[in-house]
Amino acid sequence: METLVLNAPGSGWARLAERVAAELPVAEIDGVWIFPSLRREGKEWGTAVLSRIAGEHAERRRIYTARFVHTLKGRERGKFESSIEEVGSGPVETLEQLVAGVNRRLDEAEGPTAVSPSSWFPPSPPGQPADAPRQG
Repeated sequence: METLVLNAPGSGWARLAERVAAELPVAEIDGVWIFPSLRREGKEWGTAVLSRIAGEHAERRRIYTARFVHTLKGRERGKFESSIEEVGSGPVETLEQLVAGVNRRLDEAEGPTAVSPSSWFPPSPPGQPADAPRQG
């Protein structure tokens, strides 16, 4: 699944990763899981779950869902909409339980695929620290 994300510039997944990187400090993201995308009626829908530990001495993990809708065909071809929502938090050591809870709330038939954060996010622009939210 990682090659799908990495090798498709302009894809819904790549654009979603850019959007997340613009809003959250990438260096604090320690886990990314992506659900199989759904293509129907000329659109692609995708959902990712992200785990974030804010600061090096943080005791809580924050969980986010990031979603997109990418229009692939028709008059609005290229239109892209996305959202990022914090959906939970818990002690750092409870990652598996937090992700399982998100899976239940999303009511997805197939579970997500883990993707390494370093391969999912676009590279930092030159001169910009990797831990800063990216402008875009």
